[in-house]
Amino acid sequence: MAAEASSTTSFPIKTVVILVQENRSFDHMLGWFKTLNPEIDGVTGSESNPISTSDPNSTEVTFKDSAGYVDPDPDHSFQAIYEQVSGKTWDTNNPDPNPEIKMNGFVQNAERTQAGLSETVMNGFKPEKVPVFKELVTEFAVCDRWFASLPAATQPNRLYVHSATSHGAMSNDTQQLLQGFPQKTIFESLEDNGFTFGIYYQSFPSTLFYR
Repeated sequence: MAAEASSTTSFPIKTVVILVQENRSFDHMLGWFKTLNPEIDGVTGSESNPISTSDPNSTEVTFKDSAGYVDPDPDHSFQAIYEQVSGKTWDTNNPDPNPEIKMNGFVQNAERTQAGLSETVMNGFKPEKVPVFKELVTEFAVCDRWFASLPAATQPNRLYVHSATSHGAMSNDTQQLLQGFPQKTIFESLEDNGFTFGIYYQSFPSTLFYR
């Protein structure tokens, strides 16, 4: 999305560009950039998760710096993220609405998804492996305490980007997406206030999912 102020305004910022990419965690992409700037809330390599959160003697998998450019897709459904951050599996019949957040279930959930996937999940990039990000991190600000609007799949979070709510959506439900969502988007607000905008996309824009 690019939004340009109308010629009648005097704001010093003329253009805002927001690039939205696919799911990658901060620690995975920029965690090791702490080696360049110790003020970044990144990783040190001492971080670990147990293979089983219910076994106090479980093997721990530590965070490494050898991430691959193309990885198997870790589960990022609401139910999977619930387990990843709480260490507890989601109980559909009797869910705990307020679990203690321990951030210790990433390995357990990865192994449940695919054997050996935990080695992929507990991995990040060295700065030199992602030179474009290295340049951006070196020259500009880094937000290391920004979190997804919703601990759930891709499209509900896209809806938050465009309209500040998912209107109750928690998953990539094709039927629900095709029916469309009724809420007002930021693009309508921009237009109402005399700003122009453009939407650029690779396959299809999430803005199609509005009525």
